[in-house]
Amino acid sequence: MNRHVKSAPERTGFQEARPYGPKYDLRTDFVMVYGITEDLPERIAGWKKAGYTVHLMTGVSWGEYQDYLYGRYDGRNHWNEAQMDQRGRHLLHNEDVPYMVPTISFTEYLATHIKKAIDAGVEAIHMEEPEFWAVSGYSEAFKREWLNYYAEAWIPPHVSCDAQYRASKLKAAMYYRAMDRICSAMKEYALVTYGHTVRFYIPTHSLINYTQWRIVSPEALFASMPSCDGFIAQIWTGTSRTPNVYRGVRRERTFETAYLEYGMMQELTRGTGREMWFLHDPIEDNPAHTWADYEQNYLATVTASLLHPGVSQYEVCPWPHRVFEGSYPREDGSGKEPIPGQYATKLLTVVHMLGEMHRFDEEIQEQSATTGIGLCLANSAMYQRGDVEHVGIRANPGPRYDGTESADALGAEERELLDWSAFYGMALPLLKNGIPLRPLQYDNILNFSGYLDGYRVLLLSYEFMKPEHPGIHQALGQWVRDGGVLIYIGDGSDPYHHVKEWWNRETGRQTYGHPEEHLFESLGLGRVPVEGQHTVGNGALILLRKHPAIFAETKDGAEQVTNSVRQALAFRGEAKDYKKSRMLEIRRGPYLIVHALDEKESADPGGEVVLEGSFIQLFDESLPVLKRVSLKPNENALLYDLSFYGRNPDLPRILATSSRVRREEHRPNGFVWISEAPEGIMVSTRLWVPHPPLKTSIDQTPVHFAYDQETGTVFIEYPGSPQGTTVSIEWE
Repeated sequence: MNRHVKSAPERTGFQEARPYGPKYDLRTDFVMVYGITEDLPERIAGWKKAGYTVHLMTGVSWGEYQDYLYGRYDGRNHWNEAQMDQRGRHLLHNEDVPYMVPTISFTEYLATHIKKAIDAGVEAIHMEEPEFWAVSGYSEAFKREWLNYYAEAWIPPHVSCDAQYRASKLKAAMYYRAMDRICSAMKEYALVTYGHTVRFYIPTHSLINYTQWRIVSPEALFASMPSCDGFIAQIWTGTSRTPNVYRGVRRERTFETAYLEYGMMQELTRGTGREMWFLHDPIEDNPAHTWADYEQNYLATVTASLLHPGVSQYEVCPWPHRVFEGSYPREDGSGKEPIPGQYATKLLTVVHMLGEMHRFDEEIQEQSATTGIGLCLANSAMYQRGDVEHVGIRANPGPRYDGTESADALGAEERELLDWSAFYGMALPLLKNGIPLRPLQYDNILNFSGYLDGYRVLLLSYEFMKPEHPGIHQALGQWVRDGGVLIYIGDGSDPYHHVKEWWNRETGRQTYGHPEEHLFESLGLGRVPVEGQHTVGNGALILLRKHPAIFAETKDGAEQVTNSVRQALAFRGEAKDYKKSRMLEIRRGPYLIVHALDEKESADPGGEVVLEGSFIQLFDESLPVLKRVSLKPNENALLYDLSFYGRNPDLPRILATSSRVRREEHRPNGFVWISEAPEGIMVSTRLWVPHPPLKTSIDQTPVHFAYDQETGTVFIEYPGSPQGTTVSIEWE
C-alpha cells in the first residue's frame, strides 16, 4: 500500500485546539486538531461536518501529560524523566508541563494516546517538535540512558567538549528511537485494527533555528526513517526575527533568516520522497507586538518561503482562533484591539493563493544567474551548542532562548552565542547581494544519491559542525572531481575538533587531528594543503584559513565571502554568472515574488526596485491593478502578472480572492461560483471577464463592482461565510 494515498488533496491546512468555529474556519484542505483530550471525538466530528480532512497534531517533547508525571498512568511518578539543567532545574514549557526525556516508558505512554486518535478516525498524525535542550542532560532518566547507550557511567555534559558532544548525539538518538517506535507501531495498529494506513509527519523547526536556539533534534535522521512520511517546516516570525550580525551590525533580519530557514527545510527532503509543508504564522507566540508588526513580518516570511519552488504545500496558520478572535496591543499603547479588517482580508488572499501554487510547479523561472550555490549544514552543529567549562565556550549554564523574550535582555556573552556568526558570517554576505544561496543538509550527501546535482559551488566549515561519517568525504570528493568547487573556511581553532570521533579514534587505522585533514586527503591534496586554490580533477578546492565568524564582523569580511564565490565560478568558466542584484525574485506561473534587499552599500545606484508591467498586487486587500510597482529596501511584493494568460473570450477566470472558490459555473452571458470564507471577514475578489459586466450579485442581491476596462478585470467585495456565498456576474 502506498503510504502517500490520501482521500483528498492536502495542499493547505491549519492546526487548531478548539472545536469548530465559523470565525476561524479558513476553508483549507485539512485541519490538524491539536491535543488528545476527552473531547477529541467531538472536535473531529465538528471539523469533518464542515468538510475537512482531519489530522491530529500532538506534542512529543511536552504536553498535558500530568497523568504520566504524577503516576496516575502506571502508579509510578515520572518527574525524574523531565529534562533538567546543570543546576537541577526542570526545563518547563509551562507550569506543570516539562520537556521530557523520551524514555521507553514515555514512548509507550504516548502510543496509548495515539491509539485514541486512530480510533477516532484521523487520517494522519503529526508528532510535533521532538526537542532536547542543549543545556539539559542531568536528570536521572538521562543518566540511565547514557549508561545503556555508552555502556559507561554518565559524565556531566559540561565537563568537556567530548562529553557535551556525546550527550547531544544521545539526545538525537533517543528522539529518533521514540519516533520510530511510535510511528512504526501505530502504523501497524491502524492496518491490523482498521485495514488502512495512517500517515505520520513531524512538525519541526529548521536545523538553523534549533542550532541557534541551542536545541537538539534528530532532523536529518528523520529523512531516512521509514515510518516518517514528511514534515512541517515550523518557521515563522518568532524564529526568523532572532537577531544576527552582518557587517558588524546586530539586528533582526526576518526576511533573510526566514529565507535561509525555509531553504534548509526544502533541502532536508529534496530527493527523499518525503512531503514538506511550509508554515506561516500571521502573528507569533510573543503577544507583545502590534498588528502592524505582525503583518510586516508575516509578509516577509511568506515572501521568503515562496522563493523556494521545491515546496508548494503550506500550513497557512497555527491557532487561527488567536488570529481572528484575539486582541493585541495598539500602536499608541492604549490597550488592545482585534485584527484590523484590512489585514484579515489580505491574510486570506494569501491563504487561498497558496492553495493555487501547486498548479505551477512546472512553470518556475528563477531570475538570478548566480544559482547553484550551497552552504553546508549538518546535524552535528546542534551537538556543539551546550555549556562547557574551561575551554572558553561557557563557564556557567546560559538561559534558554525560545523567541518569546527579547534578545536585548541577554548578557553580552549570551547574545554572542545566540548570534551564531560562524554560520551567518558565510550566509548573509551572499544573500544580501542578491545571490540565492541555499543551505543544504550535509548529512544527506551520503544518504541520497545525486543529492548534490545542480550545485556548482559549496561553502563548508568544520568550525561549528563535524562530519559524522568518513564516507561523506568520498561522495563530496567525487562531486569536486566532476567539476564542483568546494570553498572550505576554517582555522582549526574549534575545541570540538578534539572530541573522540571517527577521525581520531585509536582503531588501528590512521587517525587525524582534525576532520578536515581527512577531507583534504580524500581530495588528493595531503592533510594540510596551503591556503589558496587547488585543482582537483575537473573541480577545485578554495581554502581560506579563517574562522567563518569573522566574516560577520566587517564589510571586508563579507566581501571575502562573495569574492570566493566569484573566484569559484571563474574557475568553472562561468564568471559571467556572478551577478549581484538589489532584489531576490522568482516567477511561479503567473505569480511574481520579489524582495527588495536592504543594507546595501551607499554607492549602490538607486534606492528602490521598480517593476513595470500589468500586475495585481496581492499584498493589498483591494487587489489593485498596477502598471508600476516600486519597492523600498526591505519591502516585499506578491504580484499576479496579467500577461501570463492569453485572453480566452469564452472563459472568465478568478485571478485573486480571499475566499475558497467552489463549483464554478460558466454560462453564455455570465459566471457563477460559491465563495467560502470565515464568518465576518470581508472578501475581496478580482476576476477577468470577456465582456464588460452589467451587474454582480451576492446571493441574488446586486452589489457594487469596479470594472477596469484596460485589463478586463472586475473587483468586488462582500462579507464572507464558511457555509458559502453564491456570487454571480452577468454581461451582455
